[in-house]
Amino acid sequence: MLIIHFIGLAMGLGTSFGFIFLEIAGSKIEKDERLKFKMNTFVLSQMGFIGLALMIISGGVLMPPYLSALGAMPMLMAKLVLVLILVAVVGLIAVNVRKAREADAERHIRKIAQLGALSTLTTLAIVVLAVLIFR
Repeated sequence: MLIIHFIGLAMGLGTSFGFIFLEIAGSKIEKDERLKFKMNTFVLSQMGFIGLALMIISGGVLMPPYLSALGAMPMLMAKLVLVLILVAVVGLIAVNVRKAREADAERHIRKIAQLGALSTLTTLAIVVLAVLIFR
């Protein structure tokens, strides 16, 4: 399960970094083509959704030994809260991707970029807490 957890982490965090590099690549494209390019990059978000699902499922399997001591592990509680925040942010990203495909793509893409930055920082904080907790 730990291997599956790490694969999910690689997929989720890899998606965040992938979007950072795609944003850099998109900044070099003419404005008219940039929107189309960004709309086509949303397929990468599927990898992030799968990675998050793998992390949640495998994390749920890995957690039972720690549940009885959860009250004495504030960093683990903080990590779990950050996972809930990450799920909410990823959900908001998915909603905005759907809305961007329907209408006013430019406005929703700006929201997605902001939420993407938040999800990247949240994921990095989760990784740091995991390392500090389980080292």
